[in-house]
Amino acid sequence: MDALSPLTESLVGMPLSDLSVSQFTVAVIEGPDRGQTITSKDDRLIIGTDDSAGFVMRDPAVSRFHCELVARADRVTICDLDSKNGTTVDGVSIGTARLASSAIIGVGRTRIRFTLADEALPLPLSNRSAVGVLVGISPAMRRVFALVEGAAKSDASVLIEGETGTGKEAAAESIHRESARRDGPFLVLDCGSIPRELLESELFGHEKGAFTGANTLRIGIFEAACGGSILLDEIGELPLDLQPKLLGVLERRELRRVGGSTTIPIDVRVMAATNRNLAGEVNAQRFRSDLYYRLAVLEIHMPALRDRPDDLALLAEHLAIRLGLPMPAWMRQPRFLVELSHHHWPGNVRELRNYLERCVAFGEPTAAMPAPARPVELPPVDLSVPLRVARDAWVAPFERRYLEESLRKHGGNKSAAARATGVDRLTFYRLLWKHGLG
Repeated sequence: MDALSPLTESLVGMPLSDLSVSQFTVAVIEGPDRGQTITSKDDRLIIGTDDSAGFVMRDPAVSRFHCELVARADRVTICDLDSKNGTTVDGVSIGTARLASSAIIGVGRTRIRFTLADEALPLPLSNRSAVGVLVGISPAMRRVFALVEGAAKSDASVLIEGETGTGKEAAAESIHRESARRDGPFLVLDCGSIPRELLESELFGHEKGAFTGANTLRIGIFEAACGGSILLDEIGELPLDLQPKLLGVLERRELRRVGGSTTIPIDVRVMAATNRNLAGEVNAQRFRSDLYYRLAVLEIHMPALRDRPDDLALLAEHLAIRLGLPMPAWMRQPRFLVELSHHHWPGNVRELRNYLERCVAFGEPTAAMPAPARPVELPPVDLSVPLRVARDAWVAPFERRYLEESLRKHGGNKSAAARATGVDRLTFYRLLWKHGLG
């Protein structure tokens, strides 16, 4: 790792914490698979009819990859994967929801009881604070490091998923650098930025005269990266008609250039990245299932920056060093690093990089960064109470905070605050009394 400041070095030298996630059990209580039970062994579990799903169903009304359960230290969430018949929790249709113990999950004609285990599930972590071009001391990143280290030991295909800007390309490069192919080329092809009519040529190359404008022979990324690794970025954007051609290359380890008749063997490690959920894309028939299986031999999910706040100081300095930015004293101060932690970073590491460049360009921290509201996470559905009671329990904290902020902004002047909030004074005073602020 490049030389870091004393502050960042002290962070790297801190004892590394462990990562444990909520363990859970799912048991079928109604449907063709009644009696089937499984206890989670990882932080993710897919329910579906496909043989590669973690919890395989025989219910024909269940999609191949129907829904996914994701465990964190303090919660388990469920996400419908664009399934044909949808997913319910305690009878309520959901897209994404937090699960309460004893919740009933509905998929197709099947009902599954979800139960939290008494003990947490520890996940294997790396003891390193940097792997390849990735850095981090948070448990979330050390989990990624362990997966990167494992992937580097083989030539198996890797699928890297995560939000935009989380460092999927950096993860692929890190796998390459840690692997036996480190001395070979590492090439990246963005499948979403190249016109459809040129993409096949970029992948497999073309012969001279293969089409109008093909004035010379051109080799594609598979040939150019011989002996090394490639990353097919934004693989979810790959047109359907090109997907079987890519699958054939991956399975046979050989290709034909566009307009050519000669078969050319290839020696390259293939990785793919996407900010989509490819399992959901398979359900929606926008991505071939056989290509998905071929790419997702190993899977890595990159955490969002908001889920790894412990890494901000180390990451900020690492980015500055990699970008060749001067490191002014104020950028090393704890106060600046604390201010970074107050931002939500919807653009993740890419947004942080751009912000650091902007700060250096201005010679000082720029004006307060916009801090978009964090995504609202709804509480678990509790059908044991009436709708009005459940709704009031959710609305009351927001009302109180809104009133407090309004009073603070107007220096405690209730009349001015009432006018600004758009309600009459009597209603405003009643709300203050209701929340103990009168």
